[in-house]
Amino acid sequence: MDFTFSEEQEMMRRMARDFADNEIAPYAMEWDKKDEYPAATIKKMHELGLMTIGIPGEYGGPGLDHVAQNLVTEELARGDAGVCVIMAASSLLGPDPVYIAATDEQKKWWYDQQNEGVLSAFCLTEPGAGSDAAGMSTKYVKEGDYYIINGAKQFISNGGVAGLYTVFATADRKLGPKGVSCFMVERDTPGITVGPKEEKLGIRSSNTTSVIFEDVKVPAKNLLGKEGEGFKICMKTLDISRAMVGAMATGVAQAAFEASVKYAAERVQFGKPIATFQMIQAMLADMAMYIEASRLLYLSASSKQDMGLPYTAAASLAKCFAGDTAMKVATDAVQIFGGYGYTKEYAVEKYFRDAKIMQIFEGTAQVQRIVIAGDIMRSMT
Repeated sequence: MDFTFSEEQEMMRRMARDFADNEIAPYAMEWDKKDEYPAATIKKMHELGLMTIGIPGEYGGPGLDHVAQNLVTEELARGDAGVCVIMAASSLLGPDPVYIAATDEQKKWWYDQQNEGVLSAFCLTEPGAGSDAAGMSTKYVKEGDYYIINGAKQFISNGGVAGLYTVFATADRKLGPKGVSCFMVERDTPGITVGPKEEKLGIRSSNTTSVIFEDVKVPAKNLLGKEGEGFKICMKTLDISRAMVGAMATGVAQAAFEASVKYAAERVQFGKPIATFQMIQAMLADMAMYIEASRLLYLSASSKQDMGLPYTAAASLAKCFAGDTAMKVATDAVQIFGGYGYTKEYAVEKYFRDAKIMQIFEGTAQVQRIVIAGDIMRSMT
């Protein structure tokens, strides 16, 4: 095992950290308060290459490995989880089905647009199908050289700002996983309607909407893989993205921890900084332990991805543990701040709100435990 980063990995991490410190964190609370999408900041991120970190080198991207991608993710989430979601949904999650299943021609078509600054989104969740991805009702039918898609997707990150969607639909809901296919769809295709921006608890700088498809004609050449392979593509995508969410959750936890350390050193009670109190020290020590363990878990899963080793269980371990860690650390940060932590004067209440989604999207904490337990049971046979 080698726990040192390569020169490229460290360079990308530092660039992301500097950008987060100077261009994201100072404005994050204002974006959160105004429920504002930071378009100018996203443009700067694209100019720096931070919005295309998932594009392979042969298609004009930086060609970063998964370790580097997730190091960048952690640092951006440390600045603002909402901005990180915008990046991750566009550069990693949305295009992952393309990375997994597209032909060379399809990849060129997709990645060329991304390199020009077009954002993307992953359209899976529906009003009646969240964790039960195979239970989707968005339907497609083949008509000549086109597929016609009808249905609605819910809680789509970048739904209202993306120009490209990877869309999952079923030929027949009764077929379950075998009926699902995946399509590359352009936002300006007739029949696509975007709903209003969701009023969210956290990650408020990110754009989350519903996306409705009414007789949307998608060229047959935009099918990813073969008909009926969509569920497999979806599961592979979620496997990849779970280590990324682990990195994102670690970034939120790190931000809450740093704020807690600073406040504990400055806040005086009974004539002493509260950092001298053993109960506060114990809380800070627990934060540090859980964050370090979360980081090692997502790096382990990322390394397995890069080495071509099985990583499904490792990704679920990383996502589940880091998501729980973000919630625990943010909760303890509010406690350390006391009454001030319950106000919007300090950022810890924002970290608390941002942390909760880490236990929900890309497979809930409960689903991750099912995946982990399944791996354990298989290893026993």
